[in-house]
Amino acid sequence: MTNEEIVRDFFEAFGRRDHAAMARHYGPDAAFEDPVFGKLIAGQIAQMWKMLCQRGKDLKIELLSCHVDGDECTAEWEATYTFSQTGRFVRNRVRSVFSLRNGKIAQQNDHFNFWKWSSQALGMPGRALGWTPLIKNAVRKNAKRSLETYERPNHG
Repeated sequence: MTNEEIVRDFFEAFGRRDHAAMARHYGPDAAFEDPVFGKLIAGQIAQMWKMLCQRGKDLKIELLSCHVDGDECTAEWEATYTFSQTGRFVRNRVRSVFSLRNGKIAQQNDHFNFWKWSSQALGMPGRALGWTPLIKNAVRKNAKRSLETYERPNHG
C-alpha cells in the first residue's frame, strides 16, 4: 500500500468502527497525541481506538482531505457523535498529521479546537472554561482514567 492508501484505509476502518483494522496500521513503537488523551504509545493507541469505536454507537467519520508528501501525510476529517459522558452531540473537525515508516504509522498528532470541542461535549462548563488549563487538565485526566479502566480484561 502507498502511504496515501494506508491513511485512507485507516479512516475507512474508523468509519466502520473497526478498531482492529485501525490498530494494524500502527508500527510497534508508534506514538499518538491529541488535546484530549495527550500522549499515548503503542498498545495505548489501540486501546483508545477500541474504546472510542465501541462507545461511539452513533459515530460517523468523514475524511475531507488527504495530502501526502513522502512519509508525511495531513488529513482533515470530521467526527460526529454523542459524547458518552454527557449525552451531548459533538461535531469535531480534526487535522491529523501522520509520519509513516515502513508502511506503518509511526506518529500521529491530532489537532482541533479544544474550546469548541469542550463547548459541545461539556455544555456550559466547556463554553465558560474550556479554554483554561483547569478544564483541559481535568478532561485529559478523565480520558486517561477512562482508558485505564477500559483496558481491564473484562472489556475484551
